[in-house]
Amino acid sequence: MALYGGIADFINNIYENGFILLDIAPKHIISIIDLPFIHRDPFDRMLVAQAIAENISIMTTDTSIMKYNIKTIW
Repeated sequence: MALYGGIADFINNIYENGFILLDIAPKHIISIIDLPFIHRDPFDRMLVAQAIAENISIMTTDTSIMKYNIKTIW
């Protein structure tokens, strides 16, 4: 996937479309401790932990992420 316009334009598009960038907070780290080891990718596990801690949905087609008890969109 190419990022036409570079990373700065990509980030601007995130904000222009009403999304926010979510920092990693201590409550996300705490949430990941008890997370079942369904997904092996540490980045995806952190996304799941954030979704749980923030009670938000994840937009994904990753079937491993969909196995967690979280809301997914796609």
